[in-house]
Amino acid sequence: MHSKGDGASAWIARFAPTTKPGGAVLDLACGGGRHGRLFLENRHPVCFLDIDLRGVADLQGQPGAELLQADLEGGAPWPLANRAFAAIVVTNYLWRPLFPALFASLEPGGLLLYETFMRGNERFGKPSNPDFLLSENELFDLCRPHCQVLAFEQGEESVPKPAMRQRIAAQLK
Repeated sequence: MHSKGDGASAWIARFAPTTKPGGAVLDLACGGGRHGRLFLENRHPVCFLDIDLRGVADLQGQPGAELLQADLEGGAPWPLANRAFAAIVVTNYLWRPLFPALFASLEPGGLLLYETFMRGNERFGKPSNPDFLLSENELFDLCRPHCQVLAFEQGEESVPKPAMRQRIAAQLK
């Protein structure tokens, strides 16, 4: 879990200002909510979604914060089927069956800001299971049919610790 003191990733912080002012944001698999908190501070209503909401329990009742507990991998229907978001943020999480629901949950012109681990990360530790590691260019290839790719990066990084990552900022067409 992330503490409240953990800052947003540089990637998310870079693209957060391009979100429609006041637009609703989904922080998917939010953990401690470090990214959703950034959006809350910038006057966006945020839905914090995770299987375990202890990391964001302090936000219960705070204006603009909605806490939604859901097991996204358990086969239940997508809990946000009738909602649309100006931005969806996903970091350090990969469940490939969710991608169609993510695209369907973006409003026209909405942003998908995604950052997670890719193959090659196993040499640095966890995650090391290939089911949770993107293949080369996978985020780009998943987003391209639905979105205009604003920026894409992949490869080895050393900060905050050595890892293999992929990240994308994509805008729904």
